Amino acid sequence: MNDYVILTDSCCDLPDELVKRLELDYLPLTVKIEDKSYTNYLDEREISFRDLYKDLREKKKTRTSQANPEDFIQKMRPYLEKGKDILSISFSSALSGTYNSSRLAREELLEAFPSRKIIVIDSLSASLGQGLLLTYAAEMKKQNRSIEEVAAWVEENKLKISHLFTVDDLNHLRRGGRLSFIPAIIGTILRVKPLLHVSSEGKLTVEGKARGRQSSINELFERLVETIDNSVGNKVYISHADCLEDAEYLKEKILKSLPMKEVIINYIGPVIGSHSGPGTLAVFYLGNDRLK
Repeated sequence: MNDYVILTDSCCDLPDELVKRLELDYLPLTVKIEDKSYTNYLDEREISFRDLYKDLREKKKTRTSQANPEDFIQKMRPYLEKGKDILSISFSSALSGTYNSSRLAREELLEAFPSRKIIVIDSLSASLGQGLLLTYAAEMKKQNRSIEEVAAWVEENKLKISHLFTVDDLNHLRRGGRLSFIPAIIGTILRVKPLLHVSSEGKLTVEGKARGRQSSINELFERLVETIDNSVGNKVYISHADCLEDAEYLKEKILKSLPMKEVIINYIGPVIGSHSGPGTLAVFYLGNDRLK
């Protein structure tokens, strides 16, 4: 079996130390705040996540950029030159063009390295949903599973990664084109907090509504209990947009009620956070609610 690397992008939102432990590599995307661009490294070397959310609360303008094919070529080429194969698992194609860039890079690189294997996969996932999928893939690699075996498992199971989240300010989704103007205004006035979901097409959908912040978090928990599949995994990942106290509250409820082996909390990074806004809280797990 030839050696290979699992490659992703910074929208996986995994903790930097976990990425290193899993021996993953990633392509950092970029965020522009006002007139300055920052590379979204998971170790926060260019911008801290807390500073990002401070800027968002101060209504500073942000813009994000996807990875282009040349970015992938520069990242992939050194591995291919060393004789390694590549399994690339990217941010949902319904939310970004990053996956398509990886596909275009693959086509060009295979002409130069016809004996190598480059498998590119659209995760149809985001944030720690993508991160959770990568964790399972990396653990399989450490068990000496081949690139074909891991890729097949990812394709077969990626829609089992459930994504549930709520946002604190509906206007961030409106500005990002995820919610129309009138529902955003009405929701803000009535203090309605939506329960959102990532569909089987990798798109954001509204699954329900709750009156007030606490109710929305409890709705996340109740939906998780209803849809989690403990027969195939016992990990839950929680990501947050500078609302650690809410994330800890959700984690405590999960640990008290379910036999979880691992519950990880981490920040939503700058690229996704720029669109969802401060106060976003999300939970990810292996479940069945994307298989409808």
